[in-house]
Amino acid sequence: MSLGVLLVVLFGALLHASWNLLIKSGANRQATTALVYISAGALSACALPFLPRPDPASWPYLLASTLTELLYGVVLAAAYRVGDLSHAYPLMRGTAPLLVAIASTLLAGEPLPRSVGIGVAVMSTAIFSLILDARSRRQSSAATALALLNAGLIATYTVIDGVGSRKSGHAVAYSLWLSTFIAVPWLVAALERFRAQRWAVLRAELRSGVLGGACSLASYTMALWAMTRAPIAAVAAVRESSIVFGTVLGALILHERVSWVRAAAVTAIAGGVWVIGY
Repeated sequence: MSLGVLLVVLFGALLHASWNLLIKSGANRQATTALVYISAGALSACALPFLPRPDPASWPYLLASTLTELLYGVVLAAAYRVGDLSHAYPLMRGTAPLLVAIASTLLAGEPLPRSVGIGVAVMSTAIFSLILDARSRRQSSAATALALLNAGLIATYTVIDGVGSRKSGHAVAYSLWLSTFIAVPWLVAALERFRAQRWAVLRAELRSGVLGGACSLASYTMALWAMTRAPIAAVAAVRESSIVFGTVLGALILHERVSWVRAAAVTAIAGGVWVIGY
């Protein structure tokens, strides 16, 4: 992975942690989540006329990813409703690289580089310590289960989009079409869910939703672009440096307590990311 690609993925990771922080800190997490996806879709739709259409071979991947990411968004809001950002976020994002590494090897036919294997092994060990820490700090089993479920969904759409963006011939256009597709059912569901108080919800959560949508769109577009220039598993793993950003933001802004176990695990995850990037 070149230095330029590495820096793009790291900046995308910071943006990813930022929009997750906006959802976690929102008064109405379901509304904020919906607005993040709707805003990302609206921004994408404005840019699509100026971009080429993805190759037809990539459209099945776009549809499959849309369904997977819709479920991911629902589980994400539920995970933050019952668990801490600094607990749920590392579990979701940190477990996914192991699954992506396995899936990209078996399904995408992409051999796993040694550095990626070592980095993922370090990260996986750290993730196991986070699960034990959740029990000691009495994080609910539901929070842990939802976070691990989302890790599987993250791995699924990452591999789908990694292959799909390569087939599309234009990773940015692929990402923007994906965001547009995802926004439509979120818009329909939000109009139905918040019918009675839609204007009050919109006023309260609009700023967070639009900012989060911009961060989400930019973050994933950067990741898909990087996957056309580096192995899928390597990009997916380096992108999980967002775990470090998420934990720090949770502690500094949301005042969540970070135990020594969690701090050590996050440090190990950062080390694993460094090995992969190096």
